[in-house]
Amino acid sequence: MPFRTAISGMRAAQTNLETIGNNVANANTSGFKQGRAEFADIYAVSQTGISSNTPGNGVTVAQISQQFGQGNIATTDNVLDLAIDGEGFFVLEDGGSRVYSRAGAFGLDDEGYIVNAQDQRLITYQADENGNVTGAEGSLQLSSSTSSPLASSSLTLDLNLDANATPITATAIDPTDASTYNNTSSMTVYDSLGNSHLATFYYQKTGANAWESQVSIDGATPLIPATPQALGFTTAGALDAGATTTAPISFTPAGADPMTLTFDYTGSTQYGSQFSPQSMTQNGHPIGTFSGINIDGDGIISANYTFGQPQVQGQVILSRFNNPQGLVQLGDNAWVETAASGAHFNSAPNASGIGSLRSGALEDSNVDLTEQLVEMIVAQRNFQANAQVITTADTITQTIINIR
Repeated sequence: MPFRTAISGMRAAQTNLETIGNNVANANTSGFKQGRAEFADIYAVSQTGISSNTPGNGVTVAQISQQFGQGNIATTDNVLDLAIDGEGFFVLEDGGSRVYSRAGAFGLDDEGYIVNAQDQRLITYQADENGNVTGAEGSLQLSSSTSSPLASSSLTLDLNLDANATPITATAIDPTDASTYNNTSSMTVYDSLGNSHLATFYYQKTGANAWESQVSIDGATPLIPATPQALGFTTAGALDAGATTTAPISFTPAGADPMTLTFDYTGSTQYGSQFSPQSMTQNGHPIGTFSGINIDGDGIISANYTFGQPQVQGQVILSRFNNPQGLVQLGDNAWVETAASGAHFNSAPNASGIGSLRSGALEDSNVDLTEQLVEMIVAQRNFQANAQVITTADTITQTIINIR
């Protein structure tokens, strides 16, 4: 009789309803991925195979597969809220082991580590003291303490020198005599104590496509270097490396370490327009107070300080798997790697097929409530239909019993 077959159908429908119920319950869970109950038919199999007239023994739940479709991304006011747009998982440290998640609601614990509500620490690529991201992995601890000063050591000067300027016949640049130079510009540099110093550059045209430059620090004379730096340009207006000599300059500020400054004029030009400093930058900074953090689309985490120059702290790591459905759910929006999922591949966002990162945003659950409600009705009908099979089978059985 088909009692067992109908019972298997009712159990399968119940499992389907439980799966749908779990999806509906997590419709507002950030980073949640809905499940789908998948079924397989059952046949009595002997050593010689299945008979062609075997009706079957019912149904079984083959698996509840996870659906890793992208959820909607909603903006928030918390810079540490992170959403993955595309493939990938956050890597988290949980009691010495690693788990993976799509939920990016993070904050800082009392030690400055980036953690989620389960106190799992976000794993990132680390940065060295110069702000260069390395391949070393670990939990990131942000420091809100005062930033130590950094002495300037390299200067980048991108400027346009006027090709129509008149060459100057004076043999030396004299800061007190404007007739000995064509143009001047200034920028601030910092010593090892964080004290600022004004570097003033003087430019003198010496001939066709040829210039010289010297620097005064805090108005001091004589100018440095003693032999002026030579800047040569091609007939197309670009810097001519072969005709350019930018020797470093050295000086010793009062009470601070000696300083050596190198120069990069690579982006400078000589066109037929007025003198114009396009960009003048240097790598030093004074003492600074922590004012917040920033995370860009590539996962670079930078600490902002009052001196205005962000300091790179690390970079968010994202992991991908050949078979994400092979991951095992642990609860609390976390998965663990298994043999079925394949080994993880770590990468920075926006690389190697990994999605991009959005700060100040969270990925919503990918549950479609309308679809789930329709599926709920279908599962209910399946349950009722299998119950009706039992009722019908019971009627037949009762009829047989009543035969006299």
